[in-house]
Amino acid sequence: MKSHTEYLTFNLPDRMGFLNITPQVEEVLRRSGIREGLVLANAMHITASVFINDDEPGLHHDYARWLERLAPFDPSPTTYHHNRTGEDNADAHMKRQVMGREVVVAVTNGTLDFGPWEQIFYGEFDGRRPKRVLIKVIGE
Repeated sequence: MKSHTEYLTFNLPDRMGFLNITPQVEEVLRRSGIREGLVLANAMHITASVFINDDEPGLHHDYARWLERLAPFDPSPTTYHHNRTGEDNADAHMKRQVMGREVVVAVTNGTLDFGPWEQIFYGEFDGRRPKRVLIKVIGE
């Protein structure tokens, strides 16, 4: 078995946003030379996410509205205890918890073995600064 590791860096211009990173993950898989195995993609920051879903703008809009209702942005320390540390991103931590940290995708015959409509996304909940995503490919 062999492995291949790369890091992708994203800097979204808005506080919250979603970016389809499937092409970048496919390129890392291609460079790895692995034909059968697994790809792990995980956000390396506690206010960002990696998840799988459909690349449909209406769905992304719905996610953003739903997440904002679950954990509304409020920088004041009276709403979130975490913000008493001088931070203003408690809501971003909670949004990340809901959307998840990582995904694992099977590699079959050198390609990501997705179901219909599945794509890999980077989710940002406290943007406007660079954050990394680890891509690890293992297999043969």
